[in-house]
Amino acid sequence: MSVLKPGRRAVLAAAASLPLWACTRHTEASYAGGWVGADAERGHRVRDLKSGEWPAPSVQRRAGALVVGAGISGLAAARALRQSGIDDVQVFDLEDAAGGNSRGHALGGMACPLGAHYLPVPGESAVEVIALLEELGLRTTEHGQPVYDERHLCHSPQERLFVGGQWHDGLLPPVEALPAEQRASTQAQYVQFSAAVRRAGEGGAFSMPTARSSWRPALDALDAVPFAQWLAAQGLNAPALRWYLDYCCRDDYGAGAAQVSAWAGIHYFASRHGFHAPGESNEIRDGVLTWPEGNAWLSRRLAAPLGDRLHTGCIALRVRESRFEASVDVWNVRAQTVERWTAPQLVLAVPLFIAACLLEVPPAALMPAVTAMRHAPWLVANLQLAEALDDRPGAPPSWDNVVYDTTTQPVATLGYVDAMHQSTRPHPGPTVLTAYWALGGDSAAQLQAQRARLLNEPWSMWAQAVVATWHVPTPTCRKS
Repeated sequence: MSVLKPGRRAVLAAAASLPLWACTRHTEASYAGGWVGADAERGHRVRDLKSGEWPAPSVQRRAGALVVGAGISGLAAARALRQSGIDDVQVFDLEDAAGGNSRGHALGGMACPLGAHYLPVPGESAVEVIALLEELGLRTTEHGQPVYDERHLCHSPQERLFVGGQWHDGLLPPVEALPAEQRASTQAQYVQFSAAVRRAGEGGAFSMPTARSSWRPALDALDAVPFAQWLAAQGLNAPALRWYLDYCCRDDYGAGAAQVSAWAGIHYFASRHGFHAPGESNEIRDGVLTWPEGNAWLSRRLAAPLGDRLHTGCIALRVRESRFEASVDVWNVRAQTVERWTAPQLVLAVPLFIAACLLEVPPAALMPAVTAMRHAPWLVANLQLAEALDDRPGAPPSWDNVVYDTTTQPVATLGYVDAMHQSTRPHPGPTVLTAYWALGGDSAAQLQAQRARLLNEPWSMWAQAVVATWHVPTPTCRKS
């Protein structure tokens, strides 16, 4: 499928020395911060090393099963292997903590995410996810109906959008906040797109997991064209609708509708609860599970049973297969030695291009798949506030806060999440705001240029850029 998968998520952690740093009355705000999270140098070591350039293994060990990669997929694979009766499951990750894009952090004693920050309430076809949520105590079944622990569901108010000079509930631009000449056509196109999503999703075409969906030739056709091109062919050109759909693509896939396939763009809605135009009787907001530290809440609980069988700071160098077993050579960063592990089963829970680098003899189908896939760079910035932001009128501060501005807002920005929103604190106060920037852009060239910027420009430049985007919804200052 021609969709963009999230790639390296560089993470900025910064503490602002002023209660409201984006205020125009201050000429300059000072920060203490730096990069945390993904270690690009370790990843590039895998890419650049050639066979024979590392020392011979100093130790050789055996296990019941091996998993390379301790993101959510690797941790889930380890859980499944343990549930199948394999006790000795060893898991390796090049980072110093498990979780991948679902790791967490803390600033000023407040937890915050380093990447993925929520889990949509799953549909009933996702029985494996439901089993995990029940195992973790997040969901029970009462009288045949699912019941979720309300402490972990996103507290209200959930989302708001700054448009027309004030905040509005929800993220779909409300028709009444748009210029008068756009209102009728926008409402009509909201209804038209809602009907298109319903038609596309008939018969469970977008059920998750995808293996349980009902694929048909029409979906192949959707996957062959960019979402933006498909929307134009349907006559869906209302600025508010196109902004919102582009936002959803960037939010899920890291790049805009010009790069994401029409299948992926529709999947965003049809695999959940659809798209609902304002005023439709079945209008509903997706249920979301979230935590101050984001999905690190989940990854830490998946990792906990592994104990000392989770090996962080271990860079996989090469995977070799034989008839009855597989082995992996790993560079132990702390010990500065190469270890060779062998087991009857090995799971590569890594991106495809990493698997292609690691496998001594890659399967024939792997390289074409690697060539067809692109990865979108992300910036996740956590900024600690000494006190709450001053706010414009309208909907109250929410978990997810987004600015609608089709003329001046940088296309990369996705708004910010309030890490303390899930607390039961009855009053506003210090918090951490997590800003998400999807840097995939609208073309392959933009994607590559943004990735280079992310790798090469200093954290301080990104800090100034992030806070500068918030001057529109936070125009006034409190005295420091």
